[in-house]
Amino acid sequence: RPPFTRPAPIPIPRQVLSMLSSSMLGCPGAAAQRSAAQLGRPLGLISSPGRMLPASNGPCCVSVRSSRHKRVTARVAKPGPQDTPKKSMTSLDRASMADAGVYVSTPYGAGRIGSRDEELFDDILDVADVRDALIARDSPFINNDNMGGGFVGDNDRIRLHTVEFESNESAGAFCADGLVTQGDEDSCILLPEWAIRAGPRKTIYFDPQEVVAAVVTCGGLCPGLNDVVQNIVYTLHDYGVPEDNILGIKYGLRGFYERSDKPITLTTKLVNGIHLKGGTMLGTSRGGANITEIVKRIDLWGLNMVFVIGGNGGNAAAHAIAQECEAQGVTCAVIGVPKSIDNDILLVDRCFGFETAVEEAQRALLAAKVEARSAYHGLGLVKLMGRQSGFIAMQASMASGVVDVCLIPEIPFNMEKLCQFVSKVFQQQGHCVVCVAEGAGQSDAVTETDASGNPVLTDIGIVLRNEFKKFFKGDADIKYIDPTYMIRAIPTTANDRVYCKVLGQQAVHAAFAGFTDCTSAMVNTHYVYLPIETIIQAPRRVNPRGRRWNRLVTAIRQPDLA
Repeated sequence: RPPFTRPAPIPIPRQVLSMLSSSMLGCPGAAAQRSAAQLGRPLGLISSPGRMLPASNGPCCVSVRSSRHKRVTARVAKPGPQDTPKKSMTSLDRASMADAGVYVSTPYGAGRIGSRDEELFDDILDVADVRDALIARDSPFINNDNMGGGFVGDNDRIRLHTVEFESNESAGAFCADGLVTQGDEDSCILLPEWAIRAGPRKTIYFDPQEVVAAVVTCGGLCPGLNDVVQNIVYTLHDYGVPEDNILGIKYGLRGFYERSDKPITLTTKLVNGIHLKGGTMLGTSRGGANITEIVKRIDLWGLNMVFVIGGNGGNAAAHAIAQECEAQGVTCAVIGVPKSIDNDILLVDRCFGFETAVEEAQRALLAAKVEARSAYHGLGLVKLMGRQSGFIAMQASMASGVVDVCLIPEIPFNMEKLCQFVSKVFQQQGHCVVCVAEGAGQSDAVTETDASGNPVLTDIGIVLRNEFKKFFKGDADIKYIDPTYMIRAIPTTANDRVYCKVLGQQAVHAAFAGFTDCTSAMVNTHYVYLPIETIIQAPRRVNPRGRRWNRLVTAIRQPDLA
């Protein structure tokens, strides 16, 4: 961590040197490379000294890397024809590589074989479990090695910190060991080095025949809700859970205790094809989380798995349910799935539905461009979702390539400066397109909240339209577009649909692995299990000093409007 200092050379373990020696037989300059490797260079590629060889018999490369934990890794890249005889790896080789933490690359992916040194994995974002109250057993997929795909180990880890900064001057270096929520030093939430890798385990802790599961959707609509519900049901069925034992809770968390909204049985036949429709087949609502009553129903109905599909409010409710289950001695795995069309859940690469929302939002921006360009001093004004986070507005503006001004909640603006800049754009190109997130320009003093705890906002689109009318005094043709509810209600795009499928599957794997009070998510392009308590600390927000916002304002030449 900054200030960066190069570590002292660390000798490579004897076992690795032995493997390098055997692996590099016949490589040009092998002796020289082994000598260089023995120097324990912290990071580097070592090739035949003094010359470059043709690709057919080019140099062998040894990549040697040491970490802050004194782990040393090495990798040999052999050149030459593909029919070169390959030395098979013995169990002793694998054990030696595991001791050393060797990096292994294959045509299907790459990763590091974990060291047996427990100290390396102490710094982990741990997840709660209910394993002590359950009996371990083999997975039903063990006979066919999970259809040939293998299993995830309980000690598999995903690194949370992927960037090593050169100095404190590098962008983002002030929060090198954490996560920025507000764009300044005070909003840096420190995080450990590792997260638990998601996926199916060889050992499970629930008998599938005895599982009684419930699925509930919470909060506002979002593309992909049906996709996630469908794949939770399918994966439970794959494990062998009887279809009569899978319940769908109607209209959000209130469905646990409202007598008028009885749960429905989710069969594979019932959920077949629901991914082609928008919305949620279960219905949804905000608030209504009477945690005590919910846990009473969980105990009464014999539920031992509950899947909560929701945003920050829904995940906060899932956390409260898990805590109350523990307090009441109710053994139940409570698993969340991060749903937020605003993409405002901490640590997660992206929430499902966000990509679909961006795709649909840019259609509105393109329509605004056509309207604006077709009129004298045409002004296309588009309001998009984003109460506290401007990810949709920022991403759609960048993708569409037609936006002249983008306003988001994280960046304050002055109305007079905004109007003056729009006037300047009129002079330059005759028309202007403005994209605004619904939470932009709101007073910090807003205290009123809805049933989910979200701030109740002034309609910034109407405010901007009126201010533009007042400033231009009829000399601007303003077209105001609000596609919010159209975007929320559509089915997912192809990539989002795949993402929803995986999130639903990983949620079920988490429950069978005995985890609870966690959410399945993608972090640094890998699927992980995150403790819900961590991701609900604050909403994720666009970093005003970050590279993504900088790319946008640089591309559209937007000045500081504060």
